[in-house]
Amino acid sequence: MKKRVAIIGGGAAALSVASFLDSSKFHISVYEKNKALGRKFLVAGKGGFNLTHGEAMSEMTSRYAHQSTLNGALSSFTNDDFRVWLASIGIPTFVGSSNRVYPKKGIKPIEVLHAIEKTLVLNAVKIHFGKTWIGWDENEALIFKDGTTVSPDYCIFALGGGSWKVTGSDGTWRSEFKKKGIKTNNFEASNCAFQVNWETAISDKFAGKPLKNISITCDNKSQKGEVVLSQFGLEGNAIYALSPEIRKQLKKGKATIYIDFKPTFSTDALLKKLTNTKAKNITDCLRNELNLSALQIGLNKTYVSKDDFNNHSILAGKIKKFPIEIKGIAHLDEAISTVGGVDLKEITPNFELTKKQKSYCIGEMLDWDAPTGGYLIQACFSMGYYLAQHINQR
Repeated sequence: MKKRVAIIGGGAAALSVASFLDSSKFHISVYEKNKALGRKFLVAGKGGFNLTHGEAMSEMTSRYAHQSTLNGALSSFTNDDFRVWLASIGIPTFVGSSNRVYPKKGIKPIEVLHAIEKTLVLNAVKIHFGKTWIGWDENEALIFKDGTTVSPDYCIFALGGGSWKVTGSDGTWRSEFKKKGIKTNNFEASNCAFQVNWETAISDKFAGKPLKNISITCDNKSQKGEVVLSQFGLEGNAIYALSPEIRKQLKKGKATIYIDFKPTFSTDALLKKLTNTKAKNITDCLRNELNLSALQIGLNKTYVSKDDFNNHSILAGKIKKFPIEIKGIAHLDEAISTVGGVDLKEITPNFELTKKQKSYCIGEMLDWDAPTGGYLIQACFSMGYYLAQHINQR
């Protein structure tokens, strides 16, 4: 007789595990609170549907916080495996100039979701919509808000983190886990905007302007890319990747990042340019010979004293290591992702809850972290695949 598997949630991790479970061995059911699957999956695709990253897996795995917990999953279903699988369901991909992987041009996010949903149909997965999980009853059966109770042989929780509540990812499940003595950590924003108290002259003139081809450093970790200056502060891939380091510093009161406006130049090369310039003044040299943007020049003119601005050695140092104090972090619901959730000490290497046998947790509801760039979706699909293989064999 087939065993029953209940998957609670309908996001990326849930879609993955449902796709790879063996329906010849299991009756597979997905219980989703919304009226459709993958709402956060689709929201993530609005700015360009970045499915994974094209770098070598040895480099890719190093991008994850709590790497040891994810290594087994990531090695079992790599970025290449993900692309092969996507192609097999009718979603060819390509590697962009930033090494990010996207669906071939013309393929919309909803088409990717529909292709995955078709695999669920082919795998005999039953989808139950409007099912909000609210806990366990006295017999350990799963309880849903509409009164439905389910007693599966295996239960897989894929309830999401604490960001983008409009998609259903609200983190309210933590209270029920706590009742069972399962440790969960508070959610914190990650891959989000960080607050900077700009001088009015900067925020009024340059809000919405990008800082391109830069490198940002915090706590000896550096990230190349770009950011956008806003009235609130800074946001963009170059600062998102430093979220763990910035959060750590903010817990001590404040954080400082350092921007390198010219990563391809050494300090000596900059000093030589400034010293030997034929420009009429330093501003013209910065603009015409060093190709600094109006925003980059504006930041230096605003935050570097006049004497230091006219000192070639000091100015070259500032261009290479421009300090910015971070005052705060964006609201949780404005973050692309969150850290927090089920403490990793509460699960086995196979993502099984140590305090509830045959119950598993995968996806963003676990306390792990990764930058944007395809790392988040890749990890969710890797966890889903890895867990499906474990249960198939079990």
